[in-house]
Amino acid sequence: MTDRIPILTIDGPSGSGKGTIARRVADQLGWHLLDSGALYRLVALAGQRKSLDPADQGAHERVAQQLDVRFGLAPDGGEQIWLEGEEVSKAIRTEQTGEGASRVGAMPGVRAALLERQRAFAQAPGLVADGRDMGTVVFPSARLKIYLTASAEERARRRYNQLKDKGLDANLAALSLDIAERDRRDASRPIAPLKPADDALIVDSTSMTIDAVLARVLELAAARFGRG
Repeated sequence: MTDRIPILTIDGPSGSGKGTIARRVADQLGWHLLDSGALYRLVALAGQRKSLDPADQGAHERVAQQLDVRFGLAPDGGEQIWLEGEEVSKAIRTEQTGEGASRVGAMPGVRAALLERQRAFAQAPGLVADGRDMGTVVFPSARLKIYLTASAEERARRRYNQLKDKGLDANLAALSLDIAERDRRDASRPIAPLKPADDALIVDSTSMTIDAVLARVLELAAARFGRG
């Protein structure tokens, strides 16, 4: 039962830094990590590669149900993800795939298909779950829920720098528009809209460094779980 496993959820909008923080917190605590956004990106990427109609909910639901994916660690400690036997760690991080993930994430059938797969990540000694509805839908009984946010301008800047660092093309103005659109779509979708859980603790990282955010989240975890 997931209620017996310590779970820390980190939700928030695109570009808030939740993925980076979740990975570092999981490493510090020695817990498992769920990158739920990767699952939606994988569904979007698989749909693109199958040339599915972007609006075909039934076809994307079937993709989610049959998703052949494997997660692992690269030699440098980074993520490695395989889709149908092909390494796609970089392919799922493009802006095109991110846009697709936001779109398929609004499809009720896709969300339902991925729900139990996400919950299966809750294993001892604990789980850090990163996403948009981890504390509200996937793990509503999690003992610590954090909603990590930042201004739209700061999130666009961070995403721009992240893409450039990876050698990918990026346009700051286009990223700003994309983030605004994702915010609107994620917050207004009828199923699992993006919002803080009622019992979530809000952390605004706009003017904080990654190390400062990490320290704050670990402080909250120590207080809630008795670690540190």
